Amino acid sequence: KRAISGSLDGTVKIWNLETGNSLFTLSDRSPWVRSLAVTPDGEKLVSTASGNNIQIWNLRTGEQLRTMSIHQESVWAVAVTPDSKKIVSGSWDKTLKVSDLETGKEIFTLTHGEIVETVAVTPDSKRAISGSWDSTIKVWNLEDGEELFTLNGHTGQIKDLAITPDSKRLISGSSDHTIKVWSLEMGKELLTLTGHTDWITSVVATRDGNRLITTSFDCTVKVWDLRSCELLAGFRGDSWLKCCAVTPDGVTIVAGEVSGRLHFLRLEGVKDE
Repeated sequence: KRAISGSLDGTVKIWNLETGNSLFTLSDRSPWVRSLAVTPDGEKLVSTASGNNIQIWNLRTGEQLRTMSIHQESVWAVAVTPDSKKIVSGSWDKTLKVSDLETGKEIFTLTHGEIVETVAVTPDSKRAISGSWDSTIKVWNLEDGEELFTLNGHTGQIKDLAITPDSKRLISGSSDHTIKVWSLEMGKELLTLTGHTDWITSVVATRDGNRLITTSFDCTVKVWDLRSCELLAGFRGDSWLKCCAVTPDGVTIVAGEVSGRLHFLRLEGVKDE
């Protein structure tokens, strides 16, 4: 029912997906909102801006509940574990930090080795995954902080990560213009999707795990079938496409442009399976 967007102007806006109207705006006066994560119950929002702070908001009232300052440099990515207990954050300080969502206290620090631009958490809340400017992806045990394995194959920065709902596959988008699908069970690359002509900026899997939505600095949104690797649909914006999200039914896509526009796209002839 709602979409949430973060902007270079430092604001977070909550939108009504049925009408396209803005419901309310959140801001702590920090420029450039970099990353957003919503708790599974839809009650809280975790956001990061251009500084090293992490903000937690009440999505019902718009109240800022807490500010966390646990990184030494800018925080570029946040994720919330599906059990709503932990926040995983990635930073320019080349670390991931795992924190308690309720108390804001740091649990442990994981060192990737280069700038961490994107993080993801498996649906079972047991593993965290980080993507870095060193072209590598690391998989971590969230219970003890142990590094489980590293995935190599991209030749550019890792810009975004997504995990299929069955926790079996990981999708990565890179500045090398490619999308890769990996087996999290075997720790190896399964396939590469090509078609974008510039950096991949976001990757999102549908709830059924059958489709993938990607955006790129080539100004396009692409929809892929993850079973056949076929390109199903595409959309071209007026400027760079920076991010996207998809509704639980897999039909409505929200894509954000660097121009400040949000595109609400509906896939025709696609049924949730």
